[in-house]
Amino acid sequence: MTADEAFSAAMQAMAEQEFDVRLKPRSHPELGEILIEENLFAIGRNESPFASYDRELIAELSRRHARIFWEGGALYVADLGSKNGTSVNGVAVQEKPCRLYDRDEIGLGGTLTYRVKIAPRTTKPRRAGALLSLTLTPVRDDLGLQPIVIARFPFLVSKADEVFARYKEASPHQVNYVSRRHAHIFLKSNAPFVEDLGSTNGTFVDGKRLDEHAVELREGTVLGFAGSHFVYTVSLQREPETDPTLTTFSPVDAVAADPHANADRTTFVAAADSFLDIFCNDPGAPQDELNNDDARAEEAPPQVVERERSRAAILVRELGKAFAGGDREAKQRALRWGIPGLVLLVAIAVGVYFIGSTEREIRDLIADGAYAQALAAADEYLARNPDDAALEALGTEALLKAKLPAWIESLQAGGFDRATAVLADMKTGATHNTDAQALLGELEWIAALEQFVRERRGADAPIRMYADEERIRSLLQRWNDDAKGHQRALALIGAHVPAFKDVYAEALTHLRRLESDESVYLAAIERLNASITEELAQDRPEALDAVLNEYADKYPRLAGIDALREDLRQYVALDGAMSAGKLGPLVAVLDKLKFATPPFQEQFAKLGASRLPSADLLRHYRTASAAWREGKADQAFAALQQVSTGPWADVVARQLEHRKAVQQQFTELQQVRGSKGYDERLLAFYSSLDTDEDSWFVRATEADVRVYREKALGRANELLNQAQGMWRQYRSNGGIGGEHRLESGISGAFRSQARLLSEAHTDMQQAMRIYQLLNAADAAKWSALADEIDTETELQRRSLRDLHMVLEPGLLKAKLALIGGRSDEERKSPQ
Repeated sequence: MTADEAFSAAMQAMAEQEFDVRLKPRSHPELGEILIEENLFAIGRNESPFASYDRELIAELSRRHARIFWEGGALYVADLGSKNGTSVNGVAVQEKPCRLYDRDEIGLGGTLTYRVKIAPRTTKPRRAGALLSLTLTPVRDDLGLQPIVIARFPFLVSKADEVFARYKEASPHQVNYVSRRHAHIFLKSNAPFVEDLGSTNGTFVDGKRLDEHAVELREGTVLGFAGSHFVYTVSLQREPETDPTLTTFSPVDAVAADPHANADRTTFVAAADSFLDIFCNDPGAPQDELNNDDARAEEAPPQVVERERSRAAILVRELGKAFAGGDREAKQRALRWGIPGLVLLVAIAVGVYFIGSTEREIRDLIADGAYAQALAAADEYLARNPDDAALEALGTEALLKAKLPAWIESLQAGGFDRATAVLADMKTGATHNTDAQALLGELEWIAALEQFVRERRGADAPIRMYADEERIRSLLQRWNDDAKGHQRALALIGAHVPAFKDVYAEALTHLRRLESDESVYLAAIERLNASITEELAQDRPEALDAVLNEYADKYPRLAGIDALREDLRQYVALDGAMSAGKLGPLVAVLDKLKFATPPFQEQFAKLGASRLPSADLLRHYRTASAAWREGKADQAFAALQQVSTGPWADVVARQLEHRKAVQQQFTELQQVRGSKGYDERLLAFYSSLDTDEDSWFVRATEADVRVYREKALGRANELLNQAQGMWRQYRSNGGIGGEHRLESGISGAFRSQARLLSEAHTDMQQAMRIYQLLNAADAAKWSALADEIDTETELQRRSLRDLHMVLEPGLLKAKLALIGGRSDEERKSPQ
């Protein structure tokens, strides 16, 4: 068997195999499945079962919306120019029908979506008394119309077909009343039906114009096209059922049974039309159809014309006429021109045969399963003949059948490196095949998509902020650049290698989820970034706590909120340290700072260019602090004195003066050591030191402080009593209420209460530091009061920060400074 014969046999087997098609509702599961058992299924708001649905569900369906049909063993869907469209896997079906595969998704309008399920039918329906032919006999015998015998279905009524075009010279207007796609006659459950295809002048059954529904044709039905001219009576010829020994009925028998019919004057339609052509919209067709205002017109005598579709048949017929009859002169002309023409035709045929030998060879190799040999032969041929489209198509088929199964296996097993290697091998095998190279680009995209999904552990995995956005956008952009082209290419791959259809369907599922993630989560991330940038630019970081909580609740698959919270915590500490105007806490925060998210990284870069100390200043300060902690005061002073300019120069100057004062006090303290009043000066000096920054001086005086333990404890008690007194006065005055915090300025009441709270807090902190140093047992009984004062201080600070949307930033910072106290981060940092 040749390759062509094998191909024809395979197509015939597919055409003879019967299938059941089920449409499983996706958008509205409650509607139930639709079973399609016929070769043609009508979709429209007045068609079954759609007419039984709630009107709101089918509001976007047109009356003639779409048709699903079988053609050559393949299933197709065609949109009939519906208002709201038909789609397959999200791609609109436009002028041409779209082939359907198992698991494809059909969208009807914007409300109904169905999943296609195709399964072979286990039993064939019995078809006793099968329809052999349908005869259309003209109602009027004075118009010269020919009877039409239709033996194969479907049959397209068209003015472009010879069946009706033959009358154009005699009755041009009547022919032009017929549309190019006027109506079609098809079989449904072994019964003939006629459906109008939206013709200009209509189709009539027993005098009634058809709407969008197909109507069954019965014996004696009067069928008219475009008015009162082309009107016929229907007669049906079925296979005899009574005696199986009877000779098979033929269309000629039907003509012989009609006394008015003549086999020589009858049009026999023995070849079926294609549903693909019938339902293919042609927006570019000439608009030469006429409206039929007068259904009755004078007609010309009949003619006898056979319906012939083959140009070769026409050529043979004309040559036959030339040699078979006519006058002598005509025969001589035929001999003079016909014979050379025939010789030329034979020569062309022989040339085509030999030219096509490579194509036949490759087809035979593919048919025999020798895909690698077919691929090598195709690539070798294309290296010499790069523009041969037929060989490119065969080379593509051989390439996919030879290599794609290994790629699919690697991809489904998660072996993406192996899949990449297979793809590289496929590119080598298709070096000279531009069509195949384009298809391999589609496989690269699918591999990138599936690898991304697997890395994230599924399409429903959380969206990782600042990690997934660009890859999602890149994958979607690559698809959206030519979605329809990608659909066609991937469908072609699936047609060659059926196992690819599962990969394709899975990829489409993941694609749809990423499209949803882009519209929901990526848009949410953009809005969140904008909010963070705005609040930080307005110096309102405290407002972001509520923003982050809102996004965490609203978008549960958003991963990365915790990283933003951590960056926000660091930023608040940084902002507090900058506002305090002390380099010690600021440097301590900077040393531990590490922002992980882009919005905070960008804001930190802006601060570095405007508000933060320069790198040189920080270097000098760190040198000075290290020397100061080692007791090398002169080196510390020299390092600080090198900073004389910049926004932080005044802070450095104050720090220098403070350290000089500490050094001076220590020197003077050593001079009066052991004298009267030494203990008081020692304890006052010691309580003023910072345990971290002034650690050298703490160690230098610690021994003497222990000697004066009792006096030190007395000093601590004095501070505690002062703190307790101010705290009681603060409480008796009613604390700091919301009306004070909301003031547009700083009133005397606010200033007075803030002073009491701040001094109580400071005295309590100094006293507790002495207790902790001396390990005093009384420290425990004061800890509750210390916590109470500390809690109130931080409560007032938080309450003020919550008013960042109301208070002017400078006023807010001034009130916070009067309250005193430090945030948790500041308390952990040295002064």
